[in-house]
Amino acid sequence: MTAKNIIRIFTPMIHQEVDAIIFDLGGVILHIDYDLTRDAFRELGLKSFDKIYSKAQQSDLFDLFETGKISAQHFINNVLTFLPAGITANKVVNAWNSMLLEFPPETMDFLRELKTRKRTFLLSNTNEIHVQAFKRKLRSQIGEDSLDPFFEQVYFSNELGKRKPFADTFDYICRQNGLVPEKTLFIDDSIQHIEGAASIGLQTYHFQTNDSLTHLLAGI
Repeated sequence: MTAKNIIRIFTPMIHQEVDAIIFDLGGVILHIDYDLTRDAFRELGLKSFDKIYSKAQQSDLFDLFETGKISAQHFINNVLTFLPAGITANKVVNAWNSMLLEFPPETMDFLRELKTRKRTFLLSNTNEIHVQAFKRKLRSQIGEDSLDPFFEQVYFSNELGKRKPFADTFDYICRQNGLVPEKTLFIDDSIQHIEGAASIGLQTYHFQTNDSLTHLLAGI
């Protein structure tokens, strides 16, 4: 199955049988802007940030951080080696968190209600620094201390030790929760993650910037 064929396997007009939905976080629920982090690191003097990190392809440093194989301090110390002398750890953290924007209240209200009707899950490639940052945003913007009220189960790659787009990650989530892949919808904004999910038979939807979860899942 090619990427072209799986970009939008699921459409809201078809209403395939969906027993469960697995959501991505950044770019689907939490608004993000990767360019803000790139620009913040460029301002700190890291002109080649795009060479060591991008949305589609990451260096081993970021992969290890996202799967909890290295600590936040280890990650920061490694990033500092790419930066001019005198840059502080706090500046690295602030630059790294620049991409995280807001939780739209209407989206969170919808997810809270959807949980009463469907089995819903969150699967996010993330890291210790970002988890702390978006939990603060969630508390200040939505008034919740965690994402637990919105999903049956929340999976963060840095805690799980597995990450998207690998098939065994999706297989693990399905086996742990007794999900039938063909009756489970996965929504993500990254095509490589869509491909990984589709490889084990999940229904998939490649979420776009102008998409709306409430419109997409209307009638589900």
